[in-house]
Amino acid sequence: MDQLVITGGVPLAGVVPVSGAKNSALPILAASLLTEAPLTLGRVPALQDVRTQLALLAHLGVVVEDQGDEVVALNAHALAEPEAPYELVRTMRASFLVLGPLLARRGRARVSLPGGCAIGARPVDQHLAGLKRLGAELEVRGGYVEASAPRGLRGARLVMDQVTVGGTEHLLMAAVCARGTTVLENAAEEPEIVDLAAFLRTLGAKIAGEGTARIEIEGVEALSVPPGAGPAHHIMADRIEAASYLIAGAATGGSVTAEGADSAHLGAVLDKLEEAGARVERGASRITVALEGRPRPVSLRTAPYPGFPTDVQAQFMALDCLATGVSRIRETVFENRFMHVPELARFGAQISLEDARSAVITGVPKLVGAPVMATDLRASFSLVIAALAAEGESVIDRLYHMDRGYAAMTEKLLGLGAQVNRRRAP
Repeated sequence: MDQLVITGGVPLAGVVPVSGAKNSALPILAASLLTEAPLTLGRVPALQDVRTQLALLAHLGVVVEDQGDEVVALNAHALAEPEAPYELVRTMRASFLVLGPLLARRGRARVSLPGGCAIGARPVDQHLAGLKRLGAELEVRGGYVEASAPRGLRGARLVMDQVTVGGTEHLLMAAVCARGTTVLENAAEEPEIVDLAAFLRTLGAKIAGEGTARIEIEGVEALSVPPGAGPAHHIMADRIEAASYLIAGAATGGSVTAEGADSAHLGAVLDKLEEAGARVERGASRITVALEGRPRPVSLRTAPYPGFPTDVQAQFMALDCLATGVSRIRETVFENRFMHVPELARFGAQISLEDARSAVITGVPKLVGAPVMATDLRASFSLVIAALAAEGESVIDRLYHMDRGYAAMTEKLLGLGAQVNRRRAP
């Protein structure tokens, strides 16, 4: 098991290249099952979750070729038995997204119920209810969803009980080859859904309204790649990764530029950084954040896009730990997303929980290096931020959490001037 050793107190400075978005790549990889045509994807991030999804595709019969430079070629012409086993699905929820494409393509599927980070209940009931409305016959047995569509999938009006990113992605993929028209109401509006729709459209899907609460899909008979096309799609930049490095720059009193990131995808985060006293330069493919001195306290409430993203809550809490006053954070998306609080306290942070979803942070003049342990993907980077800002040396254990969502993290931190070393645990 690896550790990250950080000597803090060095302001980060420079340009960090932002990798492709994990939360976009994973559903797009699942969507590749919808077409028999060979295709290529560009800017595929080198992450453990991506490797897991590619392994699942290979298990399902997809020919996978890593062409280097973040380009992956896929050929799902000859699919094997449409079963996604527990050992490949248990580590991340996005693997479950193959269910809809397999149903659309093969008319049947057997997929294990998903796993992922322990940040709260993320049921798939809306996924299953939507698939039933599209004509699927489903049975949950022995930890697996056994599904069939003997008469094929058919369009329907689907009203989400609550906003769900995964559910929206799943039903969008299932609907593109269903007979007739499907309307998704109360759909999630995240940029990653817009990216998925753009990919599907390059294959001939007929989709309108992505990025709004109402998406309309007119089913087509089959998806294909236009002759002579290059990479079918380039994955969008990872807005969560970009936000993480920008906040790290602010916490260390530095100046960081996220190269490739679109400021339009991070409006809520950048607004809060400005509220903290940072200077923010916004662009369509480049964002710079700089902060001198301690940040001002900033309170926030997480919410579905375009609100403040839950995936950036832990990172911003680390910044608030150094603020000149008291701030409050309310987590509304997941009920167990404060697991980083005890670990931040090890740096000397003063955080109290009012309840399972509300934290009060009293800023301190400085943090002090400490040994800490990552608990989930996004919380892990909050510990990196605290360690970078702290005096002295910190050691972060359980880096496998970070490997799921931050490509080449050590190299990128070194490029910003951080004193950091990855090593095997003693």
